Amino acid sequence: MDIHTGLTTVFEQHGSDQVAYIEEIPGVNTQGATLKEARVNLIDAREMVLEVRREMAIGI
Repeated sequence: MDIHTGLTTVFEQHGSDQVAYIEEIPGVNTQGATLKEARVNLIDAREMVLEVRREMAIGI
């Protein structure tokens, strides 16, 4: 899995968790106990948000 999409991905330490989000896509945010977990979760969050937006665009 790869998040190199040319979009701005941000990872921040908040307490014991890593918080991650993509600046250009509102709603794509997540967290994880480690940077690796946050990265994987961010990929999943991006795909879920884009899937829902595609469905909304075609009227499913």
